[in-house]
Amino acid sequence: MATGSFQRKSFPVVGMSCAACATAVEGALTARVDGVSEAKVNLAADTVTVSWDPSRASGEDLAAAVERAGYQLIVADAESAPDAESIARRAESARQRREFLVGAVFTAPLFLLGMGGDLGLLGSLPSHPLFRWLLLALATPVQLYTGRSFYVGGWRSLANRRANMDVLVALGSSTAYLYSVAVLLTPAAGGHVYFETSALIITLIKLGKMLEARARAHTSDAIRGLMELAPETAWVIDPQGIERRVPLSAVRAGDRVVVRPGERVPVDGEVLAGSSAVDESLLTGEPLPVDKGPGDEVFGATVNRHGLLTVRATGVGEDSVLARIVRLVREAQGSRAPIQDLADRVSAVFVPAMIGVALLAFALWWGVGGAFVPAMLRLVAVLVIACPCALGLATPTAIMVGMGRGATMGILFRSSRALEEAHRLEAALLDKTGTLTRGRPEVTDWRPLAGHGDEALALAAAAESGSDHPIARAVVDEARRRGLELPARVGMTSSAGRGVEATVGSHTVRVGRPVWTTGGALGSEAAAVVESLEARGRTVFAVAVDGELAGVLAVADPVKPGAAAAVGHLVRLGVRPVLVTGDRRSAAAAVAREVGIEEVFAETLPEEKEAVVRSLQSEGRRVAMVGDGINDAPALARADVGIAIGSGADLAMESAAVTLVGDDLEGVARAIGLSRATLRTIRQNLFWAFFYNVALIPVAAGVLAPFPGVPPLLGQLHPALAAAAMAFSSVTVVLNSLRLRRARLPGF
Repeated sequence: MATGSFQRKSFPVVGMSCAACATAVEGALTARVDGVSEAKVNLAADTVTVSWDPSRASGEDLAAAVERAGYQLIVADAESAPDAESIARRAESARQRREFLVGAVFTAPLFLLGMGGDLGLLGSLPSHPLFRWLLLALATPVQLYTGRSFYVGGWRSLANRRANMDVLVALGSSTAYLYSVAVLLTPAAGGHVYFETSALIITLIKLGKMLEARARAHTSDAIRGLMELAPETAWVIDPQGIERRVPLSAVRAGDRVVVRPGERVPVDGEVLAGSSAVDESLLTGEPLPVDKGPGDEVFGATVNRHGLLTVRATGVGEDSVLARIVRLVREAQGSRAPIQDLADRVSAVFVPAMIGVALLAFALWWGVGGAFVPAMLRLVAVLVIACPCALGLATPTAIMVGMGRGATMGILFRSSRALEEAHRLEAALLDKTGTLTRGRPEVTDWRPLAGHGDEALALAAAAESGSDHPIARAVVDEARRRGLELPARVGMTSSAGRGVEATVGSHTVRVGRPVWTTGGALGSEAAAVVESLEARGRTVFAVAVDGELAGVLAVADPVKPGAAAAVGHLVRLGVRPVLVTGDRRSAAAAVAREVGIEEVFAETLPEEKEAVVRSLQSEGRRVAMVGDGINDAPALARADVGIAIGSGADLAMESAAVTLVGDDLEGVARAIGLSRATLRTIRQNLFWAFFYNVALIPVAAGVLAPFPGVPPLLGQLHPALAAAAMAFSSVTVVLNSLRLRRARLPGF
């Protein structure tokens, strides 16, 4: 069957609580919707990322399939619901809060009455015929309303042939509740009722879910904050030349937009008129404003500090840099880290195993002790303490917080796999031009000769002023930086690969290769100057005025400020820096010395860069490639983690697993540091998730009861205490993940 092009998009999902829910949603989409090739749930974000053919299935078809599975998928475009995920989170948080409050209102008096009666604090009231019926009346709303989500979730899980945490909660609370109802309906049998136990289990776990939902909402604050940076309106110049304020959604590519001082730039675009300094720290992390004038590029959500700018819109809405950043982060947050597979495999067998442990404990204690009620309480305690919700949250919450932290620092991970792989890196291949260096040539040295001075540089700049070659622009910029006035140029001719010759005033000026400029051999003084500059990796040009050598220019692509510090951070992280470039060996060696890199591969073609990556990988090393150009794309794709400098070519960014917004090389070390901090947090989360279960399940099963001197609370772990411990484990995992927002990283 012919199909159209596949679309990939993330949708918020309401109602998920565990790995089994995620499996149900994924299965509903892939098995029941024609045209869906892949569906991946991000449990921490309550989203599902779907790849599907829009010609065979609509968004409504996706929502209907998820609804049949018992969940709600929110379908909305960017304009009608720019923050649909936030809406879903608020709705889920409100529902959890409402259900908890209802549970708390009925559980508080139920607990006071039940415990007061047990402790003899209520006098003869517990002996009243209606007392137990009052307890039933208080417990039933908790069981049926606050606990409804556990029953619904458990049923969905079993329908999908999986047993999730809802099954454990439903079984545990229902056992206590139904046993108490049976005792109440058969008074002749006597016995104690445990209505307060069933209500406490549900209410305490619901408290944990409410706190968890509130804490998880903070994990996407970074993304929501990025989205809110874009202004809601823009001043657009209409065809009649009148400025009108319009909603940002009404701005189209090609529109002329006016940006006043102090305003945020509403769109990506090109400056048509005006000059200003623009704060681009949002994108680059650099605190100093960047000067902008006609022909310069500006980006949406950056701040216009001083002058009035007229901008032609080139990127609006989903095509803007800000929107692409948000999209990249959301896609990355929706992906699954390899370590998540371990947690899911454990969860898949953990619940059935714990049901078996609970039944075994019940059978042993009833068979050995002969008392049904203590055995039942142990069964309930095991079922409740075993709930693996913390295990299911251990990985996705840490991944999501790590992604959000990266976004605030201008580090965009394309997938959680990239975030995980970065912590294993042992070597980083660094491109030179545009990565370690600024990517544009500048005059580094001007050596006048034969009695000439800066007037010869002014003549050279005038000769080059008619060229758009990068070297020519560098010469002109240097003359202007020195405040030199350029004489009028009459004419200019260019000699390919040699230089230019021009008539400037009454002089004939040549700028180019040293031997060509003079038409013969260089003198000893000039030759020594040229040799010393070339030894430093500079590209050398000579300036001749009326046939006489007047000076020597040295041009180089200067190293970025902070490049040496960034390389130093990599070394301290145990990552071996390697310079790989297509430039000359002398230029590469000079840059390597300046930034502190010992290993250099120079004069490499794109396929040779990729071969260097493969060579290091064949030694068993985990390799990162850091670059910004189209020639870096093969190596970026081949590397274990490709890191693209955001100021570079689109193809480089498409080939890389990580994109650094702007050109701050410190982001490489920060990305590795963030990956290590995230993996450390995941391991801590998994430890705590297992610790609660491994430590308390035997206690709940009664293994300490036979030992003398054991406190009663541990000898017979009450199900209510088990519920509190289980809820606390989930909150512990989420709060530990949120600590990533304050983790110390290189350069911060």
